[in-house]
Amino acid sequence: MKNIFSLFILLIILSSLPACANKKKQQYAGIDGDYISGTPLSERSSSANFLGANINRTEFTPISFAFDSTAVAVNEQDKINRVAESLRSSGQTVIIAGFTDDRGTEEYNRSLGERRALAVRQALIAKGIAARKIQTVSFGKEMPLDTASNETAWAKNRRAEFGIVQ
Repeated sequence: MKNIFSLFILLIILSSLPACANKKKQQYAGIDGDYISGTPLSERSSSANFLGANINRTEFTPISFAFDSTAVAVNEQDKINRVAESLRSSGQTVIIAGFTDDRGTEEYNRSLGERRALAVRQALIAKGIAARKIQTVSFGKEMPLDTASNETAWAKNRRAEFGIVQ
């Protein structure tokens, strides 16, 4: 009886091992408690502030997003490629700022902006840019490009912008 009980316990332990081995490690990435899988964020550079005088925010076209989406659309990939090529050749650091339209709460929009910036960050990493060269920030619904309350304005405000550290 003792041998059967020991065998039963051993089978339970062995059957649970593959499940444990297949679990993916989650990394905290959001101010709202969301988890994403991806490359961990590097230490922030104290000299890199998206609104600072040493940041060029006009070099690249912003990435646009669909309503309530964090997916980088296929038609935005050329923009990602241009940024990646430039960063590869220059070795500069980039700050990606995520923005939303004005619909939704401040907390939700700040989180959505962060997830958009992180999605663009992951797209650049997939193109071979070192994670340590990419920082992110979210402004949520602050700093809209267009203050109107219509679909055209909202579409302009759903974006991720690039700031190149000089």
